[in-house]
Amino acid sequence: MKNNMSRRQFLKTGGLALAAMTFQPASVLSSSVTLNQRYVSLRPAVGKRCFVSKAVDAAIEEAKPKIKDEKLRWMFENCFPNTLDTTVRYRVKNGRPDTFVITGDIDAMWLRDSSAQVWPYLPLMKKDKELQRMVAGLVNRQTECILIDPYANAFNDGPLGSYWETDHTQHMVKELHERKWEIDSLCYPIRLAYHYWQYTEDTSVFDENWHKAMLLVVNTFKEQQRKQGLGPYSFTRDCDRPTDSQINNGWGAPVKPVGLIVSSFRPSDDATQYGFLIPSNMFAVVSLRQLAEIEDKVYGNKDFSGKCIALADEVDAAIRRYGTFNHPVCGRIYAFEVDGFGNALCMDDANVPSLLAAPYLGYCSFKDAIYQNTRKMIWSGNNPYFFKGKAGEGVGGPHVGLNYIWPMSIIMKAFTTDDSEEIRACLKQLRDTDGGTGFMHESFHSEDAADFTRSWFAWTNTLFGELILKTIKEYPNLLSQML
Repeated sequence: MKNNMSRRQFLKTGGLALAAMTFQPASVLSSSVTLNQRYVSLRPAVGKRCFVSKAVDAAIEEAKPKIKDEKLRWMFENCFPNTLDTTVRYRVKNGRPDTFVITGDIDAMWLRDSSAQVWPYLPLMKKDKELQRMVAGLVNRQTECILIDPYANAFNDGPLGSYWETDHTQHMVKELHERKWEIDSLCYPIRLAYHYWQYTEDTSVFDENWHKAMLLVVNTFKEQQRKQGLGPYSFTRDCDRPTDSQINNGWGAPVKPVGLIVSSFRPSDDATQYGFLIPSNMFAVVSLRQLAEIEDKVYGNKDFSGKCIALADEVDAAIRRYGTFNHPVCGRIYAFEVDGFGNALCMDDANVPSLLAAPYLGYCSFKDAIYQNTRKMIWSGNNPYFFKGKAGEGVGGPHVGLNYIWPMSIIMKAFTTDDSEEIRACLKQLRDTDGGTGFMHESFHSEDAADFTRSWFAWTNTLFGELILKTIKEYPNLLSQML
């Protein structure tokens, strides 16, 4: 029996701080950087970067003169290439590209994080064939991971084992880092492969194994609709953190089968309170329709494509019927979690998919009336995980505790509006809450941005870069002046 351990203790005792120094010394030590040193680039030296993309470097150089705010420009240069600089392991395996992408200070690959980390680079692939091959390698590796276990969220770079291998679940093999069932873990690989295909028209990633993996995806979604009982997955962990384990011997709270899909855990890796996590079901609707298009146009498999569409339509209809709630202050909103019995949890969590991010992921327009009501709830005291203090305001979540704001939520707020002043305010807050490090973090304290978690968190760094490029393209005047 292992000792109880929290996530923070795991990060401290797993040697990960040393790993972070090895992969990205600048970001780990950057708290010593003072602003009067004039914003020297904190990127690793070229020879120490994990992957070099000429197109990404060119995009940075093209963007920098368009950003007048000196600190914001410095942060963009540090953050946008952070995934490539510090987290990518690219090679050729069996004649095919193969890419493993760690999250940063945790030496493992999450299907969610790895997809999101490379996402902002996809528009640059046509200008850089090596970058395209690197992304294709990630699609290939994610296919391999899903075939190992569609219920797992995080994987090792080989059969290395994990501290979490003594979790109580059905299939904790050595290739797995963690086996928390999260709907979005299967949605993100579809999103990545679909848009890879859209940008490049390359169908080489869609081989027999990818199709087999997608059959597993759809089968897993159907199993977790729980129409035929609880299904094959349960999870408990010996720990001192309630959100790291599930109740009822690992099966979670009871749900009424209404067409929605159970997610035992959230994108934060925290346990759900009610099994039907609405943001992840929204993501599943989008992903199933993308999968249907690939199966139809690439494989010519109209039967399976039709099944994907039917499942997407069923889940979408169930969201509309069971996934909304008449809030006493905000009106009709999307609930965060429901159970099909009539119970609803009204909140949002910063991790994507979130309710705030629904338009970003393509589920609805940000002008949708229910979404607008939901957005008002999220960014207010009506959301129990909305925090506001001297340092800033935004959404957090139980993963790191009370009063910690996730920059990811501020970025999503900017992505889901056409109000230029709202975008400006988000950019200013992101600039001012880096704790003097030049990088984004997992979270910062609402009263003191120098009190932050995870100095090396590549997903948010790259997402911040995506926001800067989008702002340059759509609102160039915002960045042509000081914030």
